[in-house]
Amino acid sequence: MKYQVTLNNKVYEVDVTETEAVVTGVFAAAPMAAPVAAAPAAAPAAAPVAAAPVQQIAADGTKVTSPMPGNILSVSVQPGSAVKAGDIMFVLEAMKMENEIVAPADGVVKQVLVSKGSVVNTDDVLAVL
Repeated sequence: MKYQVTLNNKVYEVDVTETEAVVTGVFAAAPMAAPVAAAPAAAPAAAPVAAAPVQQIAADGTKVTSPMPGNILSVSVQPGSAVKAGDIMFVLEAMKMENEIVAPADGVVKQVLVSKGSVVNTDDVLAVL
């Protein structure tokens, strides 16, 4: 039997063949969330939440970005540090592997935008040279 399954907005065609049944595990199904309707116009406003301070990124300079999401394990530079292309600036842990983030060019570090323990996403700016 052929079925169409939609997962993450992609449609997959699955061909299922009858064989001997083997139970590999029993899992409780998570309840599906009901679609959220738009809030009525007269709904009371929630109390404002203080936003975390946003650090401005220097417009000029070479940006050192994260190649993948992960956690910053160590920071080897600080503003004013001189670096050469290939010097290790950060160690990023992603998928249980430690990745060295190196300086893309020679220069002086203008800004360091993360600290040890920071969680970063792909293309987040870590520092500016």
